[in-house]
Formats: sequence, structure tokens, C-alpha cells
Amino acid sequence: MLELVDPKDRRAVRNKDNVLALYELMINQKKSEEATAKFLRPDYVQHNPLIADGAVALGQYFGQATREHARARVVVHKIIAVSDYVFAHVNFLNLLSDDPRTPASPVSISTGSMQTERLPSIGTRCNSLATR
Repeated sequence: MLELVDPKDRRAVRNKDNVLALYELMINQKKSEEATAKFLRPDYVQHNPLIADGAVALGQYFGQATREHARARVVVHKIIAVSDYVFAHVNFLNLLSDDPRTPASPVSISTGSMQTERLPSIGTRCNSLATR
């Protein structure tokens, strides 16, 4: 994974670490509700029209997806953090299918301003996730 962050920028390091921890706990460890309660603000704004706003709704969505698809996981390829902003390039693997031949869902993530330790929003640009 390529990480671009100034190690002297404590907010950027904290925010990068929180985004990585969110994905690890939410998808790879399949503890979605716990992850969203810990890392997202309750009034979290979701930009994917298939998922309702709110930390609870996101936790439920990924909880269902990871229960239905045991092979579901996320891979972070690049993450950039500057002050209160984090941008990441990730792939969701087997989020919608257990077939190992299913292509990864490429997603670009931007968090918006993280003035606290909890994410207010994640803007996404995704391909195959939007076709469900």
C-alpha cells in the first residue's frame, strides 16, 4: 500500500489510521456495526444512493453484505492524508458475490473534513457497486 502522509501532521496520521481501521474492522474482520459506531459520526452522510444516511445504516448494509459473502474483503492500494482530509483508492473484493472470479469493485474514497476523530462523510466513486 502506498501511503502519503506527513508523519509530523498528527491530525493527518490520526485520520489515515482511523480510515484504515474502519475498513479493516468493517469489512475484513466483518464487524460492521462495531466499526461504524466507533469511527463514524451518528449523522454520517452517505453519498452512495443505494445506502441510507447514518452510521447505523452503513453498518447494517456492510453487515448484511459480509454475512452473505464470506469471502468479502477490502484492499487499500493508496491512501493520502493531509490535515483533516483523507483520500484512498480501495478495492472491494467479493462484496456482492462469493465467486473468486468476480472482478474487484474499484472505489475512490474521500472523507471530507475530519475535524474530530469520527468521519462525517465518505464520498465514493464506484463502478460495479452502483449496479446492484
